[in-house]
Amino acid sequence: MGGGGEGTSGPELSTDNVKGIVLALLSSGFIGASFIIKKKGLRRAAVASGIRAGVGGYSYLMEPLWWVGMITMIVGEVANFVAYAFAPAVLVTPLGALSIIVSAVLAHFILNERLHALGVLGCVMCIAGSVVIVIHAPQEQEITSVREIWNMATQPAFLLYVASVIVIVFVLVFYFSPLYGQSNVLIYTAICSLMGSLSVMSVKALGTSLKLTFEGTNQLIYPETWFFMLVVATCVLTQMNYLNKDWSGQSPGSIISEICGLIVVLSGTILLHVTKDYERIPQSRN
Repeated sequence: MGGGGEGTSGPELSTDNVKGIVLALLSSGFIGASFIIKKKGLRRAAVASGIRAGVGGYSYLMEPLWWVGMITMIVGEVANFVAYAFAPAVLVTPLGALSIIVSAVLAHFILNERLHALGVLGCVMCIAGSVVIVIHAPQEQEITSVREIWNMATQPAFLLYVASVIVIVFVLVFYFSPLYGQSNVLIYTAICSLMGSLSVMSVKALGTSLKLTFEGTNQLIYPETWFFMLVVATCVLTQMNYLNKDWSGQSPGSIISEICGLIVVLSGTILLHVTKDYERIPQSRN
């Protein structure tokens, strides 16, 4: 997707970029906290009903603590959504890795989880990578209409990618998930990651559309805006469904690892190599 500016980047950040950074950091705080709160809610619901979300149970919908976590996550996602309207996706997305640190700290105090040495290294690498990306954040080209984003999103190469993602997700959901979803965490993680790659593009488009609308250039009159809104809703609902199945049977350490992997896949940064190693150790302890 779209946007570099004139091919320059440097240490100076625009006002919009600063706003995007602040919103992204707030988002990481709320989302990081929501992981722990929702995990406790899923545990309570599983104990009360005897059916875990991972095996098809939805008793967590009756658990108040789970809803507290959901509301916390919604607040964080709204902040993240608005951040995309101000800053490039390449800047906002990697900052989401900081939610891992929030989760790790809360897991230590609330769930009595202790970070091992590689976990600490992973947190340090997330901070270092985020700082580097912020310092060298690119300037986006100015977007004056949602139709400009639509034109970029309908280029043949990107359409091929979208079609490939949809096909793979359908295969995972309808074939691999029923057979291996309970025994292989990568099935649910892959579904959420692939849908997340589409949601990033759609959130950026929708956020930009709303920003332009609030600035006086109404984008709600274009069907493309509503299409992006539909894609966002579909991606978010799908991700939330499979994340609940994914998280219900895992330790907070494993959850943190998978979130780290998801964020890094979307951002495409060097942190990928760190999180691969970081992910294996918590899972082996289950």
